[in-house]
Amino acid sequence: MANVLNTSGILTITLKTFFGLENALKEELIELGYSDVMVLNRAVQIKGTWEDVYRLNLYSSCAISVLVTLANFRIRDDKDLYDKCMKIDWTSIFDIKNSFAVKGAVFSTLFKNTHFPYLLVKDAIVDTFRNKVGDRPDINIKSPQVVFDLYVKENEVTIGVNTSGAPLFQRGYRQSAGEAPLNEVVAAGMLRLSGWDRKSYLMDPFCGSGTILIEAGFLATGLPSQMERQHFAFKNLKNFDRDAWGKIQEGINRKLTALPCKIQGGDISDEMVLKARRNLRGLPFGRFIEISPTSFQEFKKAESTGTMISNPPYGVRIGEEIEELYGELGTWMKHDMPGFNCWVLSASNEGFIAIGLKPDKKLKLFNGDLECEFRKYVIYEGSKKTADNSEIN
Repeated sequence: MANVLNTSGILTITLKTFFGLENALKEELIELGYSDVMVLNRAVQIKGTWEDVYRLNLYSSCAISVLVTLANFRIRDDKDLYDKCMKIDWTSIFDIKNSFAVKGAVFSTLFKNTHFPYLLVKDAIVDTFRNKVGDRPDINIKSPQVVFDLYVKENEVTIGVNTSGAPLFQRGYRQSAGEAPLNEVVAAGMLRLSGWDRKSYLMDPFCGSGTILIEAGFLATGLPSQMERQHFAFKNLKNFDRDAWGKIQEGINRKLTALPCKIQGGDISDEMVLKARRNLRGLPFGRFIEISPTSFQEFKKAESTGTMISNPPYGVRIGEEIEELYGELGTWMKHDMPGFNCWVLSASNEGFIAIGLKPDKKLKLFNGDLECEFRKYVIYEGSKKTADNSEIN
């Protein structure tokens, strides 16, 4: 049997993300020092070590999970899948006292029931433990301590271990949330996709519980977005290196005296402003981000130019007069936001039409299961045509 968790050697590391954020994740990894990044469908892949796995779980703001490949092989049928999984020494990966689950995706005509491959891998894990130690670990689908990722495409099989456990958008800093909170990974991706330079003014007049503002704080300071998260699944693996993990955490600078830019938010709901302030309270940069209880029309901008990134109500989960709201938003942007790049994320096409401005860019994103568009509006003094002519002259 192969011992697959060697602590030296080079690993294949796959970081999963949401549709549309692949290039944002690639940019993030390049900034973290990983030059050879392969972009996949809703994922990117790199080579690295177990210390890289720890670091990526801590620092990657655009990833949902970090997987380490355990085995790649081809199969002829279901028996072949079981037999090849029996060649893996699962007892070298985790202890019998830890619960486990097998999840992933199956796209193969070899199996009439797409759930069957997961059962085969599960049986191989259980049988390996029984053969080697005389007992078996428990299976826990809802909250397993160790998660194996199975990917089957026709006769090609990849088996990995999910080193994150719970999705990485569960940052650990959210004390309070609204009715329809923005996913943290989506917020981090939006900031990167916007091209915000992390030095100029950033505002969100529909800040809700503060997700965009908080993720902007992490991005501007370089602090790891998972710094408040207490647990990662790699701690349940037999090869967990406590000293290496401790050294990575020691590199976090938790003492900040200022932000490199002005970050400001507002929301018409007093309750949401209180929640946002509560979420910011425990973060090193929290006291430097200003949030006020105000409508977007009365929002007092701290600077005359900058970037607006916002996630106004969609009308899908929150009852709103969407067309009226977005119409007022478009009017406000046109008259009050010259000199700004305004980015709006929404799932409401009617709302976008009501804005009444021509977008300079449209990007397709998902917030949870909702298909959204992330649109950029460059707001000029006067008309766009006038601004273009003045640049030529």
